[in-house]
Amino acid sequence: MPTPVNWYKKYSFVVEIDGVASAAFTTCSELRINAETVTQREGGRLHAHKSPGLIEYPPITLGRGVTKDLDLYNWMLETFNASSGTGQVTPDLYRTFDIVQLDRAGNEKERYTVHDAWCKEYSAGDWDNNANENRSESTVIEADYWERTPA
Repeated sequence: MPTPVNWYKKYSFVVEIDGVASAAFTTCSELRINAETVTQREGGRLHAHKSPGLIEYPPITLGRGVTKDLDLYNWMLETFNASSGTGQVTPDLYRTFDIVQLDRAGNEKERYTVHDAWCKEYSAGDWDNNANENRSESTVIEADYWERTPA
């Protein structure tokens, strides 16, 4: 008899970022990897030969509710101060972080480790006196690469 499949739930994850004390994120965009296509046309062939080219890891967006915690904001400042020449210099602004998939009991099922990440964009969230929800902040993260590790 086949064993039932235990699907991983979207809502059951945590993010662990070096230097960020409270990384209780509500949302995390999908992790993706893309290979560019190199096309080579050779004489006499009716179709082009295609092979993988450069590899790209698109940005990751993290979102969470706004609290008095400034760790995420301060990480963004390290990036933007470095680019203006007034703050951290590379490689001090780079971080490694993990996205950890949990089961319903809170046990780790798998881990995605994101390497050499830096804060590309930060949003403090919007305000609306007619809204019935919490304000959320978000950040867009660029990274060199990520890898998946089963628990």
